[in-house]
Amino acid sequence: MFCFIHSSDLHLGKPFGRHAEDVRGRLRQARHGALARLAQAARDAGAQTVLLAGDTFDQETPAPAITRQALNAMAQAGDITWVLMPGNHDSLAASELWQTITREKPDNVILALTPEPVVLGQARLLPAPCTTRNPGRDLTVDMGQATPEGAIRVGLGHGGIHDFANLGSVAAVGPSGTIAPDRARLAGLDYLGLGDWHGQIRVNANTWYSGTPEPDSFKHAHSGTALRVQIAAAGAAPEVTSVRTGEINWHRLTLDLTPQDDCALLIREDLPPLDARRNTLLHVIAQGRLGVQQMQDLSLALDRTAPDFLTLTKDLYGIRLSHDATDLDAIDPSGGALRQAAQALAHTAQDNDLSAADRRVASTALSQLFSFVAEIEP
Repeated sequence: MFCFIHSSDLHLGKPFGRHAEDVRGRLRQARHGALARLAQAARDAGAQTVLLAGDTFDQETPAPAITRQALNAMAQAGDITWVLMPGNHDSLAASELWQTITREKPDNVILALTPEPVVLGQARLLPAPCTTRNPGRDLTVDMGQATPEGAIRVGLGHGGIHDFANLGSVAAVGPSGTIAPDRARLAGLDYLGLGDWHGQIRVNANTWYSGTPEPDSFKHAHSGTALRVQIAAAGAAPEVTSVRTGEINWHRLTLDLTPQDDCALLIREDLPPLDARRNTLLHVIAQGRLGVQQMQDLSLALDRTAPDFLTLTKDLYGIRLSHDATDLDAIDPSGGALRQAAQALAHTAQDNDLSAADRRVASTALSQLFSFVAEIEP
């Protein structure tokens, strides 16, 4: 029996430059903490090995503190054997990085820097470390090399596969795919663990992308996870189980709205529970059609709940404004310049001969005009 945790794409040191400094700090801290959570996941699974299939580090030249603290975290989990393999972000071209790690790593860290088999008890690990950021060829072809009879064969690779377009909702994945999707069969592998795609994907019974153990975007529904893999013997089908490792939640809420909806109520019903919000980045995408007052209610409801979350961002550009005379009267009942401006914006917002971008600008301007008038009313 060989049991291990398969993970990848920790991207330690990722800057998260689009976020405020306090949020960036929380996100970086959560990524570092993923190492301890992976170690605990291994203990809970009865495993002694964690395989990291590339992109442990976000850059080829991470700050010295990033490297040292990662090695310290692995050293603290001294009961776990860690196997690190270069990915495209921390490829072998980062010679200084890997020289430093080779020199300073604790004894429980194994580096898979060549395609040579790595002995892991009764198993043999066949790695395909990335030589450069864009190797331009299938580095897993060497996984067919011989291993002792009866040894469990586990491959570790990093990159895309040729048939990502056929994996349901996954239509385009990172760099051009070069890994043969049937590599496990071709190389006689009992399991092929892959990195590069940050969401968890089952390619086939023997081939999986683990996804990142700590989510880093709203893109992937199945992230913040790792894989517990158990192989009874050479030739046996692997038992693969997803385990939760993420600390920060990246939650995307999509609202399809109509003029009959109570926007504030919908927001309250669909938000994550209170105890989860402090560690949640929430992105709200609203679409459909709303009245001007409803649009204001929606925006106000989001502004009121925003402090509950680590961050809350909103995309309201998919909303088409539906207005009536009451809305325009609220802006300017006298029929003066403001009323005329509002009527012009309303006409533009509903003119299907114009581009979606132009209609969106007019809708946003009309909503803001309504908001400004509401703020100055006694």
